[in-house]
Amino acid sequence: MKSIVSGVLMQAPVLTPGDSRMIKPVGSDTLNPLYVYDPEQHHALNHEAESLPSVVISSQAAGNAVMMGAGYFNPLKGFMNVADAMGAAEKMTLSDGSFFPVPVMCLLENTDAIGDAKRIALRDPNMEGKPVLAVMDIEAIESVSDEQMAVMTDKVYRTADPEHPGVAAFNSQGRVAISGPIQVLNFSYFINDFPDTFRTAVEIRNEIAERGWKKVVAFQTRNPMHLAHEELCHMAMDRLGCDGLVIHMLLGKLKPGDIPAPVRDAAIRKMVELYFPPNSAMVTGYGFDMLYAGPREAVLHAYFRQNMGATHFIIGRDHAGVGDYYGAFDAQTIFDEEVPAGALDIEIFKADHTAWSKKLDKVVMMREAPDHTKEDFILLSGTKVREMLGNGEAPPKEFSRPEVAQ
Repeated sequence: MKSIVSGVLMQAPVLTPGDSRMIKPVGSDTLNPLYVYDPEQHHALNHEAESLPSVVISSQAAGNAVMMGAGYFNPLKGFMNVADAMGAAEKMTLSDGSFFPVPVMCLLENTDAIGDAKRIALRDPNMEGKPVLAVMDIEAIESVSDEQMAVMTDKVYRTADPEHPGVAAFNSQGRVAISGPIQVLNFSYFINDFPDTFRTAVEIRNEIAERGWKKVVAFQTRNPMHLAHEELCHMAMDRLGCDGLVIHMLLGKLKPGDIPAPVRDAAIRKMVELYFPPNSAMVTGYGFDMLYAGPREAVLHAYFRQNMGATHFIIGRDHAGVGDYYGAFDAQTIFDEEVPAGALDIEIFKADHTAWSKKLDKVVMMREAPDHTKEDFILLSGTKVREMLGNGEAPPKEFSRPEVAQ
């Protein structure tokens, strides 16, 4: 059990002892979350933080801190310096040879508020009163050149288009990088706003162990799960012989027009309640702003699903994409073409687009129905469905369970 006060975990969840049957975290034998669980140390740090020089960080940096605090970005100890950020962007490899697929930076407009301090408090931009999110020991303060920002943008997002929401968010930050280890003191607004859904990687590992699951597949979503998503999860579980499914939804900032997290959460819970056997699916969420980085974000998604204990991860058509910036299956081929060999132990379940077959009267993977034409499927875009729901119209039963759409 955990007790929560204003977004702070006051009591540590019991860390699961190392289980040789569970998949190991990336880069270490045990999970090392950066959240300060010890109550006395937590209280002392909070007290100290109030007297430290402090700075309000970007939403993207706050999301990074939450993910490090929760153990998802294990074994990172804090924010990257410019050399490591460039290495992550260009080769997914940090200066010490370790693997990480995207830069994890704390970028500021300037250091006026912190001066030459070596220990500072990082304040949360997403909560009223801008409370302290973490304490940081500064190892380096560096300027990031326009050329370096351009390289990181191109490598991570594969575009420099300022209309791309991830490109816009990344480049809206400052050009001063502060780096060094952090100690995380709360999980921002996620615990208060999503008490039944937000879970740390530690908690998910614990629950997987408690449920006795050995083979676990994870499903990423930033949208409500329609019938095709539901059936894709069933297909993956059946074909892989999984004991359990972790539906792991993004709870942070999205682009305008995406379905709000509370609506998504309710719809997914209703689906699991009605259409999955008992003890076969967990509904959980994580605190992070969507990058919309397509292939590179797919690798990040796989990375932190391994850290939370999943052995397999579903990646379908245009995973983590937006607009037409990425090829339909670039998020699958990147694992074969760019991810360093041996970097991840988690296995990728590569799925095709799923849709309702009028001929077979069920959901199928489109590549597994070679005798079908486009007219043999019922296809609705996410945009069209959001439009229908916004107008109070129910999507057709071949696309969405009526209880879920409601």
